[in-house]
Amino acid sequence: MRQGTTYLKKGDKVEVITGKDKGRVGKILKVLRDKDKALVERVNMIKRHTKPREMNQQGQIVEKEAAIHVSNLQLICPECTKTGRIGRKILEDGSKIRYCKSCGESIESKS
Repeated sequence: MRQGTTYLKKGDKVEVITGKDKGRVGKILKVLRDKDKALVERVNMIKRHTKPREMNQQGQIVEKEAAIHVSNLQLICPECTKTGRIGRKILEDGSKIRYCKSCGESIESKS
């Protein structure tokens, strides 16, 4: 089975476009490329029950993010602040950049 290409990276601001968290916005914490999924901050929260590992430790319920499929996410352009499609360009110097197809501006972080 061949996975699709994702244009999302860690630190990108995305909006959930379908599912129980539709309309929620968050930052990508981690991208799982082999599964085509991503962990998004405060989106798709699950409760994980943990056992005490030591005698003086208590069991607890930990709430954490679960992975969400990248097809359910859409990138928010930092320039025009709209969700939209993303494209790739190869510049004259040979470097690759991602760009917003609605405003045409580069999405890459200015570092």
